[in-house]
Amino acid sequence: MQTRGYFDLAFETVKDRFCALFDEPGRGVHTRGAALCVQVDGETVLDLWAGTADKDAQSAWQTDTVLNLFSCTKAFTAVAAMQLVQEGKLELDRPVQHYWPEFAAAGKGAITVRQLLCHQAGLPALHAPLPANALYEWDTMTAALAAETPWWVPGETHGYSPMTYGWLIGELIRRIDGRSPGEAIVSRTAKPLDLDFYIGLPESEEYRVAHIARGKGDMGDAAAQRLLKATMTDPQALSTRAFANPPGILTSTNKPEWRRFEQPAANGHGNARSLAGFYTGLLNGRLLDQGLLQQMLKEHSRGDDRTLMTSTRFGLGFMLDQPEHVNATYGLGAQAFGHPGAGGSIGFADPERKVAFGFATNTLGPYILMDPRAQQLAEAVGQCL
Repeated sequence: MQTRGYFDLAFETVKDRFCALFDEPGRGVHTRGAALCVQVDGETVLDLWAGTADKDAQSAWQTDTVLNLFSCTKAFTAVAAMQLVQEGKLELDRPVQHYWPEFAAAGKGAITVRQLLCHQAGLPALHAPLPANALYEWDTMTAALAAETPWWVPGETHGYSPMTYGWLIGELIRRIDGRSPGEAIVSRTAKPLDLDFYIGLPESEEYRVAHIARGKGDMGDAAAQRLLKATMTDPQALSTRAFANPPGILTSTNKPEWRRFEQPAANGHGNARSLAGFYTGLLNGRLLDQGLLQQMLKEHSRGDDRTLMTSTRFGLGFMLDQPEHVNATYGLGAQAFGHPGAGGSIGFADPERKVAFGFATNTLGPYILMDPRAQQLAEAVGQCL
């Protein structure tokens, strides 16, 4: 497999590890297309891409290929919300109802902005089934969440919000900023850094979007199999509702309507370069004051996740490293923070080493938190450093 791009000779073993992703069909998920970007202290040391981008494996991955980064998007959304905190327009410990009065329904009057950001609000899913078209109707989804009853007493435990996070935090941003959620978040995070990143992909960029498909040959770890069993056997379960209500959440990524609407939890489109650039921007203070970044990195939630059925650890919007859990470490440093996306794409930073890391792939692996492909690459970066 021909790999294109740039690498510093000091990181040649990382380049070799990246190339190997495409040549090992017998070892885990066989990758069709991917990109890797690593920046150290603001300097790019690796910017690589390889494989194919289209459905039929006929078109090569290009330097400007973009793809759905799934939950990597949440980090951009959380930072945009924290910028509003920095501007004095949003208060972390103020009830959400102060900014969104309808949200107080069904006993949610005391839920704070902080609890939304760290997945403690009890709103990872909607109890009542919704029609498929509701997925693309912002007002329908935010109204349903405003009327929703929490799945647990807010603040007592946590459960990851795979989709509702986008409507909840996005609606706060929309009400305060005044722009649509995707426009506000991208304008606040990606544009100042000149990143190739979108929440609400313009039709003019459709031609360079990679086709997403599930990889074959890997059943995933115990956490993945546990979640799959729950969602396949219990339609009423919190986890099932979180990933399948409205219907189509897991099957729409290649549809034009999915790419174009603004869902700031799950449908940001970009590439490895935009992920690494975002985290470099955080490390060097271009997006957020360092004091507020440190607030985001303070542990808020840890332990058994009600939605994902495995151990998770969250700050305010970021997933924090869990070195003691094989499926929950970024593979570089214990202080690492960032956010994985479904199927393998990931963006994170290791502040100890001043590393910003972005990996993007159109071949979805079955893992719940960290994908072994990205972990191996990150470990190789650490060895080179």
